[in-house]
Formats: sequence, structure tokens, C-alpha cells
Amino acid sequence: MQNKGVIVFLTVIITGLCLYYLSFTFVSNGVKEEAQAYATDSSGNVDFAKRRSYLDSIWRQPVYNFLGTDFTYQEVKETELGLGLDLQGGMHVTLAVSPVEIVKGLAGNPKDEAFNAAVEDAREEAKTSNEKYIDLFYAAFQERKPDTNLSSIFATAANRGRISLESSDAEILEIIDSEIENAIDRSFNILRTRIDRFGTSQPNIQRIQGSGRIQIELPGVDNQERVRNLLQGVAKLQFWEVAEFNEIGGSLEAINSAWVADRASEPEEEEAVSEESDEELSEEDSLINALEKQLEEIDPIQNNSISPLLGLMKTNLGMVYDIKDTMAVNRVLKQEKYSRILPRDIKLLWAVKPVIADDGSENLELYAIKMRRGTDEAPLEGDVVTDARQALDQTSRPAVSMQMNSEGARKWRKITSENIGRRVAVVLDDYVYTAPVVNGEIPNGSSEISGNFTLQEAQDLANILKSGSLPAPTQIVEESIIGPTLGKEALNQGLISMVAGLVIVVLFMVAYYAKGGLVAISALVFNIFFILGILAQLSAALTLPGIAGIVLTIGMSIDANVLIFERIKEELRNGVGLLQAISAGYDKAFSAILDSNVTTFLTGAILYALGQGPVKGFAIVLMIGIASSFFSAVFITRVIVSWMSKKGNQSKISFETPLAKNVLSKLNIDFLSKRRIAYMTSTAIIVVGLGIAAINGLKFGVDFTGGRSYIVEFSQPMSASELKVGLDGEFDGSVEVKTYGANNVLKVTTSYLINEDDAESNLEVETKVKEGIANVTGLAFTTDAAGLTDTEFAITGSSKVGATVADDIKASSGEAMIVALIAIFLYILLRFRKWQFSLGSIIALIHDTAFVVAAFAIASALGATFEIDQVFIAAVLTVIGYSINDTVIVFDRIRENIDARGTHNLIKVFNDAINQTLGRTLITSFTTLIVVIVLFLFGGEVLRGFSYALLVGILVGTYSSVFIATPIVVDLLQKKGEEPAKTEKKLA
Repeated sequence: MQNKGVIVFLTVIITGLCLYYLSFTFVSNGVKEEAQAYATDSSGNVDFAKRRSYLDSIWRQPVYNFLGTDFTYQEVKETELGLGLDLQGGMHVTLAVSPVEIVKGLAGNPKDEAFNAAVEDAREEAKTSNEKYIDLFYAAFQERKPDTNLSSIFATAANRGRISLESSDAEILEIIDSEIENAIDRSFNILRTRIDRFGTSQPNIQRIQGSGRIQIELPGVDNQERVRNLLQGVAKLQFWEVAEFNEIGGSLEAINSAWVADRASEPEEEEAVSEESDEELSEEDSLINALEKQLEEIDPIQNNSISPLLGLMKTNLGMVYDIKDTMAVNRVLKQEKYSRILPRDIKLLWAVKPVIADDGSENLELYAIKMRRGTDEAPLEGDVVTDARQALDQTSRPAVSMQMNSEGARKWRKITSENIGRRVAVVLDDYVYTAPVVNGEIPNGSSEISGNFTLQEAQDLANILKSGSLPAPTQIVEESIIGPTLGKEALNQGLISMVAGLVIVVLFMVAYYAKGGLVAISALVFNIFFILGILAQLSAALTLPGIAGIVLTIGMSIDANVLIFERIKEELRNGVGLLQAISAGYDKAFSAILDSNVTTFLTGAILYALGQGPVKGFAIVLMIGIASSFFSAVFITRVIVSWMSKKGNQSKISFETPLAKNVLSKLNIDFLSKRRIAYMTSTAIIVVGLGIAAINGLKFGVDFTGGRSYIVEFSQPMSASELKVGLDGEFDGSVEVKTYGANNVLKVTTSYLINEDDAESNLEVETKVKEGIANVTGLAFTTDAAGLTDTEFAITGSSKVGATVADDIKASSGEAMIVALIAIFLYILLRFRKWQFSLGSIIALIHDTAFVVAAFAIASALGATFEIDQVFIAAVLTVIGYSINDTVIVFDRIRENIDARGTHNLIKVFNDAINQTLGRTLITSFTTLIVVIVLFLFGGEVLRGFSYALLVGILVGTYSSVFIATPIVVDLLQKKGEEPAKTEKKLA
């Protein structure tokens, strides 16, 4: 074998890298186990907040030493192989979208005191009321100004055409309410976009119906502060000219002088003011006063000889301060009598992060921003940014590359041309990210934000800028740590079942292919190892859809070696020597392996580019799996086989056992004569199944329908998986159960009566939940959550949430599939040179998808109901990948036969190709089915629907490549006249 050394070198390098990156996962798991033990009490209850506190305490502490290099827990987490929300749980956040700014903005931010007071009254009342904000505002406004119409406030020039002085209050309220709803919808979309780019896999995001709240669940999140910043950031990007120190130094000196004079002449008055009675202050002001009294002991500006703005500066060339002195500076600047000394066209903004000096101190710069007189509008706003992405600057430091539209490019050119040799600040949410010196005019809108960024900070900034500004501020009103959707028991059952299935596969491969089977298994082990290592290197998260992708690549990895070994056996049966047979086997199987892998990889790439949610997670694993399976099954096994056959034709390597000798090798079955029976059978099953689905409907999961959620508290730890299985038997609708904040608190969500929204239905669902939990657990419901006993449970909260699989996710998934089908059609057309092959493969894929859906409907009619959920989507995509792989293998042998024998007897050519590949088809299907069957039988109820879809899909995918795809190509070619119908006859 040529280039054997290169393959060995690459294998060693990739293996070393995978070991390195996976080592972080083992370390992280060890730390999590320590945190779990720390947070578990004597009764076995786990306090998730306490566990979170433990992990926060070591976030920046070294926990791993690799060859003398220390890694903090933060660095370990950033490098580990994460698990998705369904496998490990994560962080639950509820965001409230503030309507206050929307109402003020629609009114043009008027100075009307009654209006502003009504806005604030409604804001306060909304904290404890279930009424809509707009209703609370209107009631407060009428109380403040009972004889005033809203049109007097909202009939502004900006609202011309929508609101006039003749508009009624009802019309105006409807417009405001519509604006608020649209803002919430835009916030929902922007937040989902930010989350998708945040780096987590398969997050959940739902609207809590009837409110301005959005519920988000992020898998495996450990840095909660980063999440808060990402979700609440308004992303108000501005570009400002910077005033240098020599331009404002006089003003700063005047502030210093005034401050020193005040401190010298009025110390007693200041002390008196600071000691106002707490009765006259709000609770918040009292806390601030108490804090400031504590700070006085360490406040550097308490010494009258030190001036706050100049005396604390670290340099005379710019306003740079030690970070511990910034509070003192802020205390001076917030007082109007000092801040008004500054020129009216100057405002002061801090840098976003400190710079660490050589002596270890952290210094922060205060920038003087030049405003245009009479307005605080920036010369250039961030809404002109059309694209932003993380990049590297000229010194290879993390930066953000931006593109602007034509208006932005024009303004940017003017700003840069007028400020050559001066600084221009890039300001986000009133913090200066960088203030580079303009070296020359920038004629286009292509710019770069560089600064003291880490790679992660640059990526987050690019994500926020690209996804857009939130139309209204959002505030986190609730957050908690949640458990996995599957539950620990279900996950363990699934893993044990898959491992057991793989062990059976190993035994079968060795029993069938002897030492060749060991070679194939070694390739499979390398393949799985590479997939996990590469996922860890990419900081990706493994989800249940991702596991579906691994199941598919396991099948393709085994399939590649089965193809090679079957070809080798063919050559050996023809009397060819061992070395020549091995060489011919690899060469002849290569085109079929390449075509099947390319078509599946192409599908994965399109699904990743256009899909969202579970589709994207599945696609990532699929693409990685295909690349690693191709490398391991084709190249690594070739090196191993070459080593095992180094003694030439006298080598002891074999590719079959006496038990399997000549099995499936001399088949001569007339498959094509049965094609019309196959057509009718498939059509009948699909029609019946889809008919049942149309009449009875399918059981859609909570992630498709939304539902009502209940927080249920127990006195002892409760198994989420067991409760889900039990409640599934109690409800007509779908049920989802996960731990919530602690392992004795569960969040139960059901789609039962989801389309009903009246008080009677709400009561019926809650009653059903209480009765269901009582029947499953044997516990009694109580309203006294504080005094729970071992025989009781309580419901401490409830809400109604929308679907996590939003309409645009469904639409994007459909678009991705259509594009993928077109790409498959074109690739097969390119490789097989006839459109009939392309159309046959596409019809087979549609057939397989419809068959799986029909199988779910038929199973439901027979009493075995399975959910249509996000995992079902991944299972169907797995079926499509498996089916196209199987079909292309048969097509490749047909092409080979046509090239050798022509199309004189088309039916025989096609039948021979099916018979020649049938051994490989059955062995590949059997080995893949082993894993799925064991998972279906022993993986537990939670995974039953997932494994059922895979089971049906693999069976029908194997069937369709023989009885649907290939016969359709024959019929299409006959219609074209390439083969007369009379040639169809039974084979001898």
C-alpha cells in the first residue's frame, strides 16, 4: 500500500489530539462529581444551587495539569465534550420583555408628568399583577388624567398615518398592544438567534403565553454571568469621536478644585446628609447608604489632599485609573454640581474591561466622548452593520470584522476622513470596546473592531452585533438549574443497551469474517473515538439526535468494510491470490464507498447550513462521523490488513469462517418480477397509515405543541423518568418531566387540552396532573409546600408555554430537506449520468419517510403510541441517510455491470447487481439493526419512540433500495426505450 506512512502518521496525530481533548472531559466529570457530593444532603437530596456555588468557587482555579501546564475549571469546561439539554440538563432562565420603553418610544418620550407617572405606576403594579401591562397603564393614565385622550400623547409626527388626534383610546391601545406583541416576537427571534450562535446544542426557547415572558433552557451552562450578559444585552452600538486629555484637562482641574473646596468647607453638612433617617429613605437607598458608609474607610478620596479625577490617574496622557479607584471617580461624576462643569458636548464613558499592568494591577481608562451640541445622537449607529464575525487582527489577536450598508459606509468615510490622527471610539451599551487611532480615510464599510479581547469575547460581541438589537430591554426574572429531559435512569438504560448491541455486533463480525471482522471492529472503535474527540475539540455538545447520527455512521463504517470484504471474497472465489484480492477488493469497493459517503455528507452539510435545533445537532455529528468513518474504514483498515498480510499469499489473515463460507454468494433471485407487488404493498401501508393519522391524528410531543407546566415539589428525591412513564399512561396528551432546581423538585409539562384556554380547562388539566402524580407515586396532594411530609407532594407554580419547535424551525427543516433532495438528485445525475437513477433515489427517500410516519400511526391504532418530537426528526433524518447509502451501493454495482455488459438485457443486469450486493446489504442491515433492536427492547420506555423510528426506518430503507429505488429506475429506462418490455422474464 502506498502512503502507508502518511496514514499511520495522521492516525497517531489524530488519536493524540482526541486523547488530549477528551482528557478535559474526564477531568470535568470528576469536578462535577465532587460538586454533586458537596451538594447532596444526608437524605440524598441534591441542592442544585449549592452545586452551582461550588463550581462557581473554583471557576478560575486550576483543576488540571497537563505536562506542566495548569488549566482552570473555566478552561476545562470550554474544551470538554458537552452533553445536550436532553442528556445532562442545564440552565433555566425566564426573561421579561419590558413594555415600558416601547410605550415611551411610541409616545415620542414626552415630558408630560402624568404620562410618565402612569408608565411607572403600571411598571410597579405589573410586578404583582397578572393583567397585561397596557391595561394597567391605561387605568393609571385615566386615574392621573381622567379627562385626557391618549391621542394628545400619541398623535406624533412619527405616528402619522396610524394615530391622529381623532383616534379613540381603544384604537390607540390596540396599536400599542400590537407594538408590544411584535416587540416580544422580535425579542424571541433575536434571543433564539443569539442562543443558536452561543455554542450550545439544541437549546429550548418558549414564549409563556399570555405574558411578555420568554423561557429559555440552555444545556450544560456553567458560566451563568456570560449567559445573563448575552440574553439581556441591548447591543446599542455607536461610533463616537474621542476628545483627548489636553482638550478637557482644564475642566477636570476645575472639578478637582470644586471638590476639594467643598470637602474643606462643608464636612459637617455632608456628614449630616449622609445620616438621614432610614425612615425617609427607600429600602434600596438605605442599603446604598449603608454600603457607602462601609466604603468610606477605604475610599481614596476621603483624604482631602487627593483630587478624584487627576490625583488618582495612573498617567498624565489619559484618564487611566486603578480599577479599585473607579467607584470613587463615579461617586464624584454622578453629582450634578461637578458633572455640569464638563463641556456640554462631552460625556465620559469607561472602557469595557481593564488592562493588566506589569505590576499586576488592573487599570481602566475613562474616555471623553465628543457629542454634537443639542443632541446625544451618535454620528454613526450600529444599525448600519450588516454582518459581523470573529476574526484576527494584524497581530493575530482576536477582533471583530464588520460590514456596513451603503449609508453606514458613507458616514464612516466622512468620520474617518475628519479624524485622521485622532481616536474614534467603538461604544457598545455605553462601554468603550476600543478607540483606535484613525490612520487614514476608510472609503468603504468594511471595518474591524480590535481591542483587548479574548477569543470568546470577540465571538460573543460578533454574535450580538450580527443578531441585532433587542427592540425592548429584557430582564431575567427567574433562573434555575434543571435536570436532563431523559433522566439519569433512561440515559443509563440507553447507554447500556447500545453497548450491549455493539458487543453483539463484534461477536457477529468475528464469527462471519474471522480476522477480517476484527479489522472492521477496530475501524469502528477508531471511528467512534474520533467522533467524540473531534466533537470535544470543537466544543460541541452531544445530544440524542447526535447519538442518532452516530448510529448512522456506525452502520456506514461497518458497511464500508463489509463492501471491501465481500469484494475480496469475490476475488478469492475467482482464484485470485490473497494480496491481489485485497488490492482489488479495496479498489473496486472505493467508488461505491465514496459515492455513498459523499451523498450522505452532502445531506448533512445542507441540513447544517439551513436547519435549526435538532436538525443542526444531527448534521454536525453526521458530517464528523462520515469523515471519520471513511478515514478509518478505508485507510486505517488498509494499513492493518497490509500489516497482517505482510507474508504475502502465505499470510494467516482470512475474511470468512467455515460457518459463513459461501453464504449469500451465489444468489439468483428475480427481485424485479416482484416490483409491482412491492409497489402495491408499500402504497397500501402508506395510505392506510396516513389515513389513520388524518383521522386520529398523531401524538405530537410537548416541544411541537407547547403545554402547561407545573413545578411539583416532593420531600424526597424523585425519578423524572419513572414519573414520565407513569404519567404517559394517565394522559391523552404528551408529557415531559425534568428535575428543576433540586432532585426533589420536578417540572411537569403536558400538552393535554393544549388548544383550550379557559378557566375550566386550566382547572381540569391541573386536577389531572394532581391525580396522575398521586396514582403514579402513591402520594397525596397538599397545598402546604413548606410542611411537606414523606407522603405528600405540592404544586408550587404553573405557566402555559409555547412550543420549543417554532414554526420557522419547522419551515427551515422543510427547506433544508428540499435543498438536500435536490443536491442528491444532481450528484447522482453527475455520477450515474442518467436522471432515472436520480429520480429513483428521491422517490425511495420520500417513500421511506412516509412509511415511517405511517408506521407510527398504525402502531398508535394498535395501542402502542409513540410521540412525534424533536428526536423523531433526527430518527427520520437517520433513515434518510441510511436509505440513500444503501441505494447508492446498489446503483454503483448496476453502473459497473452496465459498463461491462451494456444494457442489452436490462432486467438481468439490474437483478444481478441486487443479488451481487445482497450479502453486503443484509449484513450491514443486520449489524445496524442489532444495536437498534437491543435499544428498542431494553432501552426503556423513554427511548422507545426513538428506537422504534430507527427500527422501522432501517428495515424499510433496506427494502426500498431493492424493491422501490432499483425497480423505478428500470421502469423509467424502459419507458425511455432503452430496454424493450419483452426482456422482462424470469431468470433461469
